[in-house]
Amino acid sequence: MSTDSRQSADTSATPTRGRWYIVIAAVLVQLALGAVYAWSVFNKPLQAEFGWSKSEAVLPFEVAIGTIFIGTFIGGRIQDRRGPRPVALAGVILYSVGIMLASRVSSSGQLWLLVLSYGVLGGIGLGLAYITPIAMLVKWFPDRRGLITGVAVGGFGFGAVITGPVAKWLLSGASNKPSVFLPLGIAYLVAGVLGASMFRNPPEGYTVPGYDPAAATGRAKPSATVYSLRDALHTRQWYLLTLILFLNTMCGIAFISQASDAAQDVTNVTATTAATFVGVMGLFNGAGRILWAALSDRIGRMQAFLGMLGLQGICFLLISHVAFGVFAVLGALIYLAYGGGFGTMPATAADFYGTANAGAIYGAMIVAWSAGGVIGPLIAARLFESSGGYTVPFTVLGIVALVSLVLPLLAHPPAPVTEGRPMRPATT
Repeated sequence: MSTDSRQSADTSATPTRGRWYIVIAAVLVQLALGAVYAWSVFNKPLQAEFGWSKSEAVLPFEVAIGTIFIGTFIGGRIQDRRGPRPVALAGVILYSVGIMLASRVSSSGQLWLLVLSYGVLGGIGLGLAYITPIAMLVKWFPDRRGLITGVAVGGFGFGAVITGPVAKWLLSGASNKPSVFLPLGIAYLVAGVLGASMFRNPPEGYTVPGYDPAAATGRAKPSATVYSLRDALHTRQWYLLTLILFLNTMCGIAFISQASDAAQDVTNVTATTAATFVGVMGLFNGAGRILWAALSDRIGRMQAFLGMLGLQGICFLLISHVAFGVFAVLGALIYLAYGGGFGTMPATAADFYGTANAGAIYGAMIVAWSAGGVIGPLIAARLFESSGGYTVPFTVLGIVALVSLVLPLLAHPPAPVTEGRPMRPATT
């Protein structure tokens, strides 16, 4: 069967108004996947039951984030050839099975099983399912790329807000703490399969009434040519965009990894107040993905990244010197900027390289998430240990964010593709 035939089999003559049902399906899948950000709920219960150190208890989460790139890279390439539904279903199943297998952990010597099941299988499955709705929806919404990718990944940001309280309730009544992964995995499987089964690309010749790509503004103008992943990797812009995403992610997730402890250390609030703060911050993580992405449709993608990095830089320089009320506001702004990167970059990649191979091109960029998710928390922890407080790590992160402002100024859409390679701009 040809690629075109396979693609046609995964599409239907869904009218334009029906595209919003696919958005709902995408958000459902992302809510299930975003539960990974609720891992901090499990840290102390696992440490108490098995005697693991803090670094051991967080290892499954770090591995899950570190292996997401494998799933997005593979899933993005397959989706562009065979459509989003089979990739999303495979990812949801692998992710859910990994979570359910984690429930088999019953002794301190089985950390390896938790890392393999939750971390490796769950992380790869998460990556497979995560990339598909993003690449799919930019094809359904060429007129609202920023907003729609923000909505799609916004569901991921809100996933922990729902899962956190549920997981706490399950843990409170469980004698073997890992056993709670079984009902959670089943819930993720049901929600994910239900949503992924509705995935499809728009039919051939699909257009949005009233939208003229040729008339789009320069701030969100789609690429005039179609890039393959190979073409994109031959442009310096791909590496600039990936570096921007890496730095925005690294700074934000470094704070996320220390949010509860930092709130207690800097402002002397109780552990209960700090836990409530972290839970509320999840709302800003999700909201930032929608707000910044929608704003980028109006002001431009690189202007939006200038805002995110600049905002993080200022907040980091101030946050270790304030009382809790201001600390919470600054923390919320950091979360908004962190989430905004994930909402805005998919639309940026589609603007620069077209939507035909968006899955593969943005899927490869997710290496920035995996790298930032490992390096950011490590930098924050090491600087805290060496300095004995949060002033040094937060100041360093603030400086990194502000220095990074130069990168969006250098990122411009690449030259058109000719004969399989980006064409160099003509000299005059």
